[in-house]
Amino acid sequence: MVAIVAALNLAYFGIEFAVASAIGSVSLFADSIDFFEDAAVNFLIVVALGWSIRNRAKAGMALSVILLLPALAMLWTLWSKFNAPVAPAPLPLSIAGSGALVVNLFCAFLLARYRHHSGSLTRAAFLSARNDAFANIAIIGAALATALTHSVWPDVLVGIGIAVMNADAAREVWTAARAEHRTSQP
Repeated sequence: MVAIVAALNLAYFGIEFAVASAIGSVSLFADSIDFFEDAAVNFLIVVALGWSIRNRAKAGMALSVILLLPALAMLWTLWSKFNAPVAPAPLPLSIAGSGALVVNLFCAFLLARYRHHSGSLTRAAFLSARNDAFANIAIIGAALATALTHSVWPDVLVGIGIAVMNADAAREVWTAARAEHRTSQP
């Protein structure tokens, strides 16, 4: 299941990154980087599931750091947006956000039954898919607000929200991985 999720995330990363670049969207850029991060995390999970509890806990701690990457990418994009505050095109923003929502809901559905198995690694995969679905709903909302206001701010605020969600997921995975690491001590 996790390998399928990784492949879907990698495929949609390319689509969303292309749309984000074409329309200058902060939220889509942050979400596309998040898709790439999710693909990397899920491919690592596929490899690490056969490891010992202690090594899986170490991988979980590393994954918690990886979960912060979209937040850093979003900050860079946000800085660029302040230099050129142009609102993204609402229609491509809503279409890309809707496609991302479908992919992430499907991934969350695939991973839901495993979210409490194998500790921090599968928890990281499930949290990423779940958080991404919420982010996609917000992106669709930003597209609607942008269509009504022609403002850059709905897109920027959603991009910031995506960064905050990823930081919270990183904290949760770090906490679970540290607990696993402590219990695996000889």
